[in-house]
Amino acid sequence: MIIISRPRVGISDGHISFVGKTDGITLSAGAPPLVPGMTLDLMAKHSLDFWLTSEDLPDPENRVTLDADGKIVLAYKPNNEEGHKRLIAKLKSLLKEIDCTHVIPRQLFVGQRIPLAGVAHQNGTIRFGTDPHTSALDVNCRAHEVENLYVVDASFFPSSGAVNPALTIMANALRVGDHLLKRAGVETAAARELVEAGV
Repeated sequence: MIIISRPRVGISDGHISFVGKTDGITLSAGAPPLVPGMTLDLMAKHSLDFWLTSEDLPDPENRVTLDADGKIVLAYKPNNEEGHKRLIAKLKSLLKEIDCTHVIPRQLFVGQRIPLAGVAHQNGTIRFGTDPHTSALDVNCRAHEVENLYVVDASFFPSSGAVNPALTIMANALRVGDHLLKRAGVETAAARELVEAGV
């Protein structure tokens, strides 16, 4: 996996992953009906397959609310389109270095971009931070306005860098758990080991 970021801005454009081989049957799903299967098999045999992932950046206007009748209302506008274009350009430049100059976008053969219904790794709905005006949770994932309400799922993220956040969610849950134990005055074996080690 190659993660492409812009250090000046601190935002990831996303990542490029090398994925398992495609085949003629997969390509036929989006190919024009007149393309012979043999041609698709040949194309698949001589291809390298990549998965490019970029994310929607935090936007307070992208939200889920309820209307007066209690129905779910989705307000969503894609963003980070320029970041995705940079990601594609980066892949093309890397492939050019190995004399692979023909890049065929997936949407020409295997359908379109994943629709909103196919979204994965939702996060940022209850973001954390130090300012109650721009975040619902403090840095320990406790609600700014509710003393005993903690949220430790993916919603605390402001952003995930277009990568699977599972390990970060787990690490954060352990961190918040340690905070809660300390707050309750419970000393853990791990904490004792750190003290004994002089950390």
